[in-house]
Amino acid sequence: MRLRSLLAVFAARGVSWIERHFLHAKATSMPGKIALRIDPHVLGPLAGKLKKGSIAVCGTNGKTTTNNLICKAIENSGNSVLCNRAGANMESGVVTALLFGKEADWGVMEVDELSTPLVFPALKPSYMVLLNIFRDQLDRCGEIDTVMQAIISALEKTPETVLIYNADDPFCSYIASHVKRTIPFGILEDLHLPQNRVVGGRFCMKCGTMLEYDYHQYGQLGAFHCPQCGFQRAPLAFAATQVKLSGGISFQVGDNLIHSHYSGAYMVYNLLAAFAASQTIGCDAETFQQTIDQYHPKNGRLQKFAVHGTSVVLNLAKNPTGFNQNMSLLLQDPDPKTVYFIINDHDNDGNDISWLWDVDFEWLAQEKDLVVYAGGHRMNDLQVRLKYAGISAQLVKNVTEAVKLTQALPQERKLYVLTNYSALAPAQRELHALSSQE
Repeated sequence: MRLRSLLAVFAARGVSWIERHFLHAKATSMPGKIALRIDPHVLGPLAGKLKKGSIAVCGTNGKTTTNNLICKAIENSGNSVLCNRAGANMESGVVTALLFGKEADWGVMEVDELSTPLVFPALKPSYMVLLNIFRDQLDRCGEIDTVMQAIISALEKTPETVLIYNADDPFCSYIASHVKRTIPFGILEDLHLPQNRVVGGRFCMKCGTMLEYDYHQYGQLGAFHCPQCGFQRAPLAFAATQVKLSGGISFQVGDNLIHSHYSGAYMVYNLLAAFAASQTIGCDAETFQQTIDQYHPKNGRLQKFAVHGTSVVLNLAKNPTGFNQNMSLLLQDPDPKTVYFIINDHDNDGNDISWLWDVDFEWLAQEKDLVVYAGGHRMNDLQVRLKYAGISAQLVKNVTEAVKLTQALPQERKLYVLTNYSALAPAQRELHALSSQE
């Protein structure tokens, strides 16, 4: 490693020590920012630590969960891994994850889609796992074309990268058409899910003709084909069949049964993607299932808390598709419940929150005895959107108040807390504090 890179690493480690010991911060991104300020090319030498290679996990929804499952499966198979488990997925977060520890067998890195052209040329991932492409953070990302072109550009710079992709997504499939070596995965049957009001991916990315579907799962995901040019879902290398969504989830992949106590069709895709990546690099199915059994998220993704007898589920919901899937999940819960939506508009959330009108909040209006709270910097906008969906939402300042209001209701209820990016960590801290008081 050249002198400038060594200085960058030394300075970054000092910043990390200060953040963790004096500021009591997680230090998941700032050390990388400092290192890149000193040496903009430090990622390349750091990637040299990875003896067997690296896996980059990308996609609008599900990156952190899938990334961490892959990481843990590889570790459980006897390999050492460097990973940005906390979800810091910009270039600085990837650098930070590689700063600490000596050599490792694998790097498993969640990478922001627009950061791929910066990260890939230096990281040179052996594999890229691409989960989905949905409209998200319009201020920063723009329309989906911008995101797709960023990923295509990154993959063109690393032609040896093998793309493991969700072939049910026409956007991912279009990206795959630009890549030499691909491994498609998807669901090989109709799950008969309620369909979203607003759906992307209606038109073929190659010729502009309206796509036809044998069946939709949710959003633009499904068995699609173009009647004009023949663009279609590829034959699946990893196909989920016999999918069950009640009482947890389970599905077959060939002779292997995958099951989890988590729920939701989106978790089927996350688990399928993690299984495909793990199998591709040599992890056996038994080890992967053990990984799922041991998986207890602590990063705010379907994280569960108990607060004075009240069950609380915290999850990230940052775009229309994410919100719709979260609502599908809570509507499957037959028990009495409340839901607290928290919407902020910081830069990492997106200042433009017009996407709330693309969320199918109307689904909740059909739920009897559901109590809804609205919070965050844009609580008033959210309350108005919910009003037009036929839902009366009480304005609530924070999670603590939402828990107290839930506990004051005459019937015992589970509380779902759904937040966008900047509200997630504060909500998680509140719930940790409340649960530690017991």
